Order: sequence, then C-alpha cells, then structure tokens
Amino acid sequence: MRKVLAVMVAVLVLSAGSAMAQGKVEISGLVGWTFSDGVTGSPVKAPDLNTYDAVDLKDSMNWGLMFGVMANPNLEIGFMFNQQMSALRLEGSKNRELGDMGINSYHGYMAINFGDEESKVRPYILGGIGATSYGSVNYTDAAGQPGSTSGATQFSTTWGAGVKFFVSSHLGLRVGMRWTPTYIKTDPGGYWCGYWGCYSTGNPQYANQFDFSGGVTIRF
Repeated sequence: MRKVLAVMVAVLVLSAGSAMAQGKVEISGLVGWTFSDGVTGSPVKAPDLNTYDAVDLKDSMNWGLMFGVMANPNLEIGFMFNQQMSALRLEGSKNRELGDMGINSYHGYMAINFGDEESKVRPYILGGIGATSYGSVNYTDAAGQPGSTSGATQFSTTWGAGVKFFVSSHLGLRVGMRWTPTYIKTDPGGYWCGYWGCYSTGNPQYANQFDFSGGVTIRF
C-alpha cells in the first residue's frame, strides 16, 4: 500500500506543478454527516454476563478538506482528508457504547468533472485510494476499571459523486456523497476445489462509511 500511495503522491506533485502554473487549483472545506457500520465476529461472553458478537461505529458529524489540481479541463487529481467524530460500540444481547473514537481518512483521488470548465454547474464523480485510521478509545470495563484500545490504520478506497455550483470564477459551493469501505479482517470461508486441488477461502469484512457533505470551494 505504501508503494501505491507513493506513486499517487508523485503523480499529484507533478500534476500540481503544471496545473498551478496555469492557475487551475481548487481547495474545498466540507462539513456533513457520516453513516457508519462495523464488523461482526464470534460471540464472546463478557464479564457483565452479556454476549457480544459485533463491533459497531456510531453515526456522527464529519468535516474534511480537499485539494485538487486540474490536469486538463475535466480531469482532477487531488488529495482529501476527512475526520469523523464517532464512538465505538459493542452489540449483542445488549448494546454498549465504550467511548468516543476519532476516525481519520486520507485518500489520493482522481475526479472527472463534467461540462465546460467555465460552467456555473459542474457534476463530478471520483475514486480514490488510501487509508483510514481509527483512534484509540478510553473506556471503563464491567468491573469499573479504566482501559483503552489501541488505534489502527487500515487500507481503504473511496468512491463519490456530487455537484459544484460556482457563483463566480473563484468561488463555489459543492455538495456530494461518498462511500468509503475499509478492510478490517478476513473470516474463514471454507474450501474451494478444482482441477488443481482444494484451497481455503475467506470472507473479507469491511467497515463502511457513507458520507453526505457540503461546503465551499475556492478556485484559482
């Protein structure tokens, strides 16, 4: 994953140099709401006598920044950062919220902007690759003792669409939605048998974020 990100950063830097020389750069500040889900696992009997079989993430507010350069009038290459102020929850025979969790995502992206570059309204679609970082969580266990979870960073992609509305040549508003699936783990899935023999298979699990946001875009 590091090699892929390094290549994307190199492409972004090279494109930025050319685009900035032409004065075609867009910077956006965003705020919105994220619907999140977690992953399931084997049932675990906890000291509080409840059985838990899923780790979930709380839906919550998010904010983000985007920096994009126009490689040509329709192709945009950029980087985006997003933070969701979520919380970690256990689900099972009883649902229990453990504590607040910050979720940060970092993605290099490519976007296709439709219409003429001077149009007042420009729909777009985008796809990106990067990572999602889950922060540590401080909690109190069933015995009343404090504890904490360690953070983790996982590979993720992001896919989105939206519309930019320009009120002038340098200022615009944008609204959009994104889906960010983050790989968490792979559960055993059984065996697959063919001509060359039998092989074990797995069922990957992803934590998904569905983000709806809007904000201001500055173009120069």
